Amino acid sequence: MCKNLVEKGDPTNSLIIFNRTQKRADDLSAKLGSGKTKVASTLAEAVSPADIIFTCLGDDKAINSTVEEMLKQDVKGKLFVDCSTVHPDTTNTLSKTIHDAGAEFVACPVFGAPAMAESGQLICVLAGPRAAVDKVKPFTTGVMGRADIDYSDQSPGQATLLKVIGNTFILQMVEALSEGLTVAETSGLGVDNLHQFISTMFPGPYTAYSDRMRKGDYHQREEPLFAVDLARKDAGHALALAESSGAKMRSVQVADQHLKEVKDHMGARGDIAGIYGAVRKESGLKFENSE
Repeated sequence: MCKNLVEKGDPTNSLIIFNRTQKRADDLSAKLGSGKTKVASTLAEAVSPADIIFTCLGDDKAINSTVEEMLKQDVKGKLFVDCSTVHPDTTNTLSKTIHDAGAEFVACPVFGAPAMAESGQLICVLAGPRAAVDKVKPFTTGVMGRADIDYSDQSPGQATLLKVIGNTFILQMVEALSEGLTVAETSGLGVDNLHQFISTMFPGPYTAYSDRMRKGDYHQREEPLFAVDLARKDAGHALALAESSGAKMRSVQVADQHLKEVKDHMGARGDIAGIYGAVRKESGLKFENSE
């Protein structure tokens, strides 16, 4: 996202980067090129000179504590844009807290894998007062993303509600692929033959995940593309939302149990695609499909 803000955004804007891990901010700034960004060593250094503040954190606790720290200084007139995937209640509470501090707030969770973020192909979901949403749009379509889903003048929590439900589609896609590839192997069809069907019938995310699974990427990489802990956080939010509204998400329950097995087997290295390993293991195969 930062890369595209620098390369495709308004050149008169300057980008200040802050990360709770200083080295990550330094490495990103260096990658983007000399003089194109400034690294802040504290939240105060990042927030004080900024007009628009984008945040993207891993879970509800992290965004709550970060916003609490930022609001220790005067933020009147600033616009906060949160891209985190959190519970809708968390989003709505953040919105009220930030408005009470005299600032504006827009929820802007995004859909898209890291490669889509890198290429500026994210789908941005925008919710909040229309005037505030309009201030964010110059940074979305054509810069960070390829399309907006616009919920102007709707509760900010509507955006994260969509994001949580939308992420269950990804989770269920991975579950379906894992089961299909496993049965293809145990029945004698073969994973390559099934992948040929998938790539012909379902080009895009299905094909990409199927390829990662059959090539063993799900257990070989050191850094997950979609970390198991984040996937379980999203599943937990979805299940809680379903329960509170009187609905059921049985397939998400199954996938979440498989994610637990991924975490038990791989620890923090576990990736959502590791569901394939969990399904393989319960079917009498090794978790890893290659050594």
